[in-house]
Amino acid sequence: MKVTPKVRGFICTTAHPTGCEAAVRKQIDYVKTQPKTEGPKKVLVIGSSMGYGLASRIAAAYSCGAATIGVMFDRPASGNKTATSGWYNTKAFEKFAVEDGLYAKTINGDAYSDECKKEVIELIKSDLGKVDMVVYSLAAPRRAVGDTVYSSVLKTTGESYTNKTIDLRNNCVSEITIEPATEEEITATVKVMGGEDWEAWIDALKAADAIEDGAVTVAYSYIGPKLTHPMYFEGSIGRAKAHLYETAKKITKDGIKAYISVNKALVTQSSAAIPIVPLYISILYKVMKAKGNHEGCIEQMYRLFNQKLYGESVQTDENGMIRLDDLEMQKDVQDEVTELWNTLSQDNLKECADLDGYWEDFYALFGFGIEGVDYESDVDV
Repeated sequence: MKVTPKVRGFICTTAHPTGCEAAVRKQIDYVKTQPKTEGPKKVLVIGSSMGYGLASRIAAAYSCGAATIGVMFDRPASGNKTATSGWYNTKAFEKFAVEDGLYAKTINGDAYSDECKKEVIELIKSDLGKVDMVVYSLAAPRRAVGDTVYSSVLKTTGESYTNKTIDLRNNCVSEITIEPATEEEITATVKVMGGEDWEAWIDALKAADAIEDGAVTVAYSYIGPKLTHPMYFEGSIGRAKAHLYETAKKITKDGIKAYISVNKALVTQSSAAIPIVPLYISILYKVMKAKGNHEGCIEQMYRLFNQKLYGESVQTDENGMIRLDDLEMQKDVQDEVTELWNTLSQDNLKECADLDGYWEDFYALFGFGIEGVDYESDVDV
């Protein structure tokens, strides 16, 4: 059938199989043009089907020559419904990896569950023996622990916060007030997006002797400028990321080298859901593209492997965090972003923000708008 994008809120409910394959191919081609990395050889990527997780898997495979096992939670096609983009991305990655002589297998299941952990560990033991790197890149709205289901919220903490935002359905700038999360909501957000499950994965791998002594594990975070701090760094999600940071120290103390990589703000399914942030990203894109230092997921993850983690030494800041947001947080970039933010209105939106670039990246997440793909043709979903 002919597949077109159907956007509801901040997600697209359709995905284009040929477009997703072309997008994965493009990321692989980028890494193939870069110098190789003396890095890990057996990598587990938890949350491997989109965004930073998918880019991590591609970088590990094609820069380091690593065998990779991915964990995803994606839906196959059913009737006239397409599969999720993560499903198509993963099928494409596995196809290309096998063609290029690389081991690549994926478990489709709830990464939070003990059953999924057991299935992944059995695969590691039978096929790879042990992994030497674990990438933790989960971004989920809820998590079941026993009979309790915890749901994360995207709210401030302490007091409400008012600022500009953009309604992505009509590109209208307005003012929004975000109310503070309750203590129960903060606790639930930490349960879903904090480090508890990351630590559980490492503990399970160690107990099964499925991870090398001195292996590396990395989880992803974001800090951003003061502008977004009330919604992110100081918000409910920030509390979860603080817990993630403390978990990294705990994992490291127990023998596995754990790092937090603070990445750049990019269009992902997760970031699209956070009020204020999409407008900030649109302005950031405009500034960084003009300066020539804009990066997407694959450029960031290649740099993580090649320069920050597996270069001559691990590059961290004074808090032990890897800073892939270094270009975003440069003073000249942030000064210009702040100036544009302060002057932005509905009237000058297109002059101040790269909305076209935002939407290009958004649609590309689902396989749409990819150069060279014929979207008028029927495809087998």
